[in-house]
Order: sequence, then C-alpha cells, then structure tokens
Amino acid sequence: MKYIICEEPHNFKLGEKTVPLRAKGEALLRILRVGICGTDLHAYGGNQAFFNYPRILGHELAAEILEIDENRQGLKKGDKVIIMPYVSCGTCIACRNGKPNCCANINVLGVHIDGGMQEIISLRTDLLIPGGNLSLNEMAIIEPLAIGAHAIRRANIQKDETIVVMGCGPIGIGLMKLAQIAGAMVIAMDVNEDRLNYVKKEIGVAYVLNVMDRPKEKISEITNGDMATTVFDATGSRKALESGIDYMSHGGRFVLVGLSKGELTYSHPKIHAKETTLMCSRNATLEDFKFVMDHIKEFPTSTFITHEVHFSEMIENFDAWLLPETGVVKAMVHFDLD
Repeated sequence: MKYIICEEPHNFKLGEKTVPLRAKGEALLRILRVGICGTDLHAYGGNQAFFNYPRILGHELAAEILEIDENRQGLKKGDKVIIMPYVSCGTCIACRNGKPNCCANINVLGVHIDGGMQEIISLRTDLLIPGGNLSLNEMAIIEPLAIGAHAIRRANIQKDETIVVMGCGPIGIGLMKLAQIAGAMVIAMDVNEDRLNYVKKEIGVAYVLNVMDRPKEKISEITNGDMATTVFDATGSRKALESGIDYMSHGGRFVLVGLSKGELTYSHPKIHAKETTLMCSRNATLEDFKFVMDHIKEFPTSTFITHEVHFSEMIENFDAWLLPETGVVKAMVHFDLD
C-alpha cells in the first residue's frame, strides 16, 4: 500500500509498505478523505509544537471499515466512519476526569504517531464514529469543527454574548459559526481581506475587522465601550496571543485555541485588573464531535473546502497551499476516484 511521509521540513516522500496487521480491539480501515489543516501546514514548514520527524501526517479523516470484530458501537464491514484522532490512555487523571482530549499520555494521529496519509490504517474501534448520512467531505471536516465546538463549550458561551475571534482560518471559521449557533454576536479579526470577506458572506459575521486598522477602537465602538466578553485566538501567532487581552472586557475570558511554540508574556497588572480568565482549549471530545455532526448541515461545506486533489497529486500541490494568494481555506485529499 502507498503512503506519504514528511521526512523533514519541506520534504515529502511517497513510499510503499505492507498493509498493517489488525490487533485485537482494532479495525482495519481504508482511508477515503484527509483534510489538510494548520497542523499539517506547520509541520511541513517546520514550526509545529509537539512534533517529531519523520511523520505520516493527516488527522482529519473519513474512512471505510475493511475488517472489524464485534463491537459496542455495532460497526461492521463497509461502514463509513469518522475517526477521532486523539489516542488517549484511559487511565491518567485527565482521562479519569472525563478530559481525554488533554490526556497526559495522548498520541494524536499525524502529530505524535503516524496519521492518515496512507491507504490503509488500523485503529482502536472506540476511536470510530458512524458517519450516518453525512458526505465523505462532511465527515472529514467534523474534527476541525469539533475543535471550535470544544472551545465554545470551554468558554461557556451564552446567548447574546459578544465575542471576538482572532483568525479566519478553518478553526476560526468553525468557531464563528458554532458561536452563532450558541446565540453569540461575533466580531471577526484577520489581516487577510479575502478571509474577512469570506466569513462575512458565507458565515454571516456582522463585524469584520482588519487587525492593521484600529481594531481595539472599533471593538470599543461596536460594544459601546464594553469590549468583548470572550476573545478566542485561532491564529497561534505570538502577537495575537499576547494582544487578545486588549479586546476583552473586564471580567472576561481569553481562550487560547491556536498553539505557539514559544513563550508568551503578559502584563500582570493588565490581566489582573480585568480579573481575566485565561484558558487553553485543546483538541475535542466525543461530545464535541457529536454536537458538530448534529449541526453540520448548517455549515457551508461546499465553499469551506476550496481545493480537492487525489492522493497521487498531493505532494505536487502542497507547497501552493502555503501561499495566501492560492486562496486555500480547506484542502481535501481524496483516495478514491469518484
């Protein structure tokens, strides 16, 4: 079977290996879709945290079951499934407290262990979710949207709350739509005018602000001086991660969804004066996946997925997906021919 591995930054290699052996409690899966996310782009670029080379990328996955034993989910051969890529231990304190998304021993497909950019993979059956009536493309974007759903749930967003989302990439876009579903009013921020236009047109965001054009003043105007009760960073940019407090109200919350490799610095008087709640949001849980599945038909999948290529064409296209002028929101890799 064929696979693509990132041997080092800026270096993909196409290879062949034998089909994996299925262990007890695992299912043998044929990969059908792989969504390309910021983690993949950063890993290829050499600036992804929690990452080692060489690595087979890919954790936004839709697959078909080739082999499976009797299981609690009632899954069978031929079923199409969504893969939860977070392989948790089930025994650490986080897992025991219902937070397997931040398991102390977590292995994320495509990051800590090899992911789905291969034709066939064997995984634990508890990581599989029946795809139901979702299309393959919808199934493959459940995971990145679940990241946003988890952040919304972490922040306990309420109806009529005003929030700021920094970053109009795939995670930020998902955050905005899910926040709207929760009843919040969204202010979007980015440096890319095309992305700002996208969220205004396709997501229906009422206020879009360019980071380079007085965002703090404009947020103050929009909120009558209150600022945003919750600010989400979906960029991973150090500058954004350190400036988000400026857009947050007194008594507000700042949620770090994006991930930076370096250290962050905050003025203690500034965050103390606002009694800031500073929280991180990592990965997602089964609850978040199911919430997104229930609402996926409200999401503009057809415009969100901007580029689609076959597995055999992925390497030659990947460099272009790094360029802003390419206009990529979400790239999708197909393993089938339809």
